Amino acid sequence: MRCFGAGYLRGGGSTRGAGVSSGCTAGLLDSALSELRLRSGAVLAQSGRARASECERSHERTDMGAAGFSTADSARILLRLLFGVLPLSVVLAHEGENLSGLSNNPDKAIFAVRENSTTCLMVEFAVKFLVPYDVLALNGIDLITEQTSFMLPRSAEIEGRCGSADSEIHISWKSKAYVLRIYFTKELRDKDQEIWKVSKVQFVYDTSETSHFINAYNPGKHTASSHRLSALVTPAGKSFVCAAQQTLTLISSDHQKGVTVSMYDIQIQPFDLSSDFVFSEPYKCITDQRERLEETLPIVLGVILALIIVITLVIYHFHLKLSTPPPPQLPRDRSLYKNM
Repeated sequence: MRCFGAGYLRGGGSTRGAGVSSGCTAGLLDSALSELRLRSGAVLAQSGRARASECERSHERTDMGAAGFSTADSARILLRLLFGVLPLSVVLAHEGENLSGLSNNPDKAIFAVRENSTTCLMVEFAVKFLVPYDVLALNGIDLITEQTSFMLPRSAEIEGRCGSADSEIHISWKSKAYVLRIYFTKELRDKDQEIWKVSKVQFVYDTSETSHFINAYNPGKHTASSHRLSALVTPAGKSFVCAAQQTLTLISSDHQKGVTVSMYDIQIQPFDLSSDFVFSEPYKCITDQRERLEETLPIVLGVILALIIVITLVIYHFHLKLSTPPPPQLPRDRSLYKNM
């Protein structure tokens, strides 16, 4: 006969288990007493054994119920891991690479996200942040808005995710006191032209981080986000290139303050890289195209003006030659000079 104490079922947290254990103890006592009385009470002993057997079967049912509860509970936990927590942990499981050491520009950072040992997203840029925050005035009552500016450090940590139509990169530093998140999407435009763009930018900053926020009032973490963003629109299969500054204004959770994010010396490609760590064909931004046109336009105009002057002089020369009458010809025979 198997009987277990109440401590065996304590993990199941079941009152029923405790009752079964008490019954088990009573069965054992009955059996012991019947044996001490030299089997004089055969009926009592048989009853005790019957009770013990019933106790064992009841305990086995309780044990199975407890096991069933544990299995169901484990199944629920497993499902939560599979469909809840696990996707959140896998979202940014792709490998991040910091390649900023390859740039000679001390302000320029190079970050890559890799999947299956292949680069699937790469950014190269310099980023400057301009963040307003509140400080307490000297009178101890009023609030004054100060501004701090800082660059994206080249030593930042990278996480990311690559997809066929959506990709993202998270850049963090100072133990995630600062996090820059950039989201990319790919879509079809008019005439079945496929493009990619920056669809969302978020910047998380902690005003309790004193290297940039000095004497901040009510310090804490804030999130600044873009609203209906469609930036850096680029044909699919190409990388966006722009030396000129691209400025975004994000609205902060800190009393709707405007956080300015300025990017320059940019080359970004979130989809369809030509090869590992190599950008595809560049697509220059409109600002660079205009600046290049402004640089080349004076040269082109100068060349055109010089050609016009040369053509005018040539035409004038031929015009004079055709309109001037030829000079009179002198006789070649010297004898004719006598008659003159």
